[in-house]
Amino acid sequence: MTVRMGLIRKKQDWSFDDFNHYWRDRHGPLAARAPGLREYWQNPVTDRLQRGIEFARGPWDFDGFSQLWFEDAKQADHAFGNSGIAAELVADEQHFLGDLHIVTAKQSVVIPLPAEGERRQLLKRISIIKRLPTMSEEDFRREWRIHGDHVRRMPGVSAYRQNVVVARERIKGQPCPYEDLPIDGIVELWFKDAHALDAAFSSPTGQATMAHPKSFLHEITAFVVDERRVV
Repeated sequence: MTVRMGLIRKKQDWSFDDFNHYWRDRHGPLAARAPGLREYWQNPVTDRLQRGIEFARGPWDFDGFSQLWFEDAKQADHAFGNSGIAAELVADEQHFLGDLHIVTAKQSVVIPLPAEGERRQLLKRISIIKRLPTMSEEDFRREWRIHGDHVRRMPGVSAYRQNVVVARERIKGQPCPYEDLPIDGIVELWFKDAHALDAAFSSPTGQATMAHPKSFLHEITAFVVDERRVV
């Protein structure tokens, strides 16, 4: 399936609580009506600390991440481009969002998630990654796959997914080149809690694992998020 991810900033004059409640209670049910939608999760940001990694942080500052799964990219384009709900969604986004970028990603499950009941108890971290300027897209993807093997050996990692960005819209509905939205991938990591996260990265295996990205990544911008399922 195709996963479409929204990189979201609230309007400046909205409090985070007002934004979060509106996203959950008003916009979520509206977006859930998108034709062809298979699954939909919202990820409001709870902190912006790097937590356990020593890496340059990028310029990104988001308040939330949406994730919407479709059978393929054509269904996603129809749902948000010319379906009966498309215009209503845009109007609602303009009501409570200050900025919205869209990336379409090919997702790989490296460490599978537990059952949903257990998943609700986990801490989740989302990270935006950008490759080194000297690294080709093909080489980045190869090295990131190799990195997944390192993460599998880290203690305390409950689940791990890699989202390779294959299309970008700095402005929703307007495809853009890499230079306008230089994001190569989005990492999803789950841990039992913040202590488990810190212990995983501070372990000898964790330190060795995080030495590897220096060979292919320029920036890692990490966010801890809550997550909730809408569909």
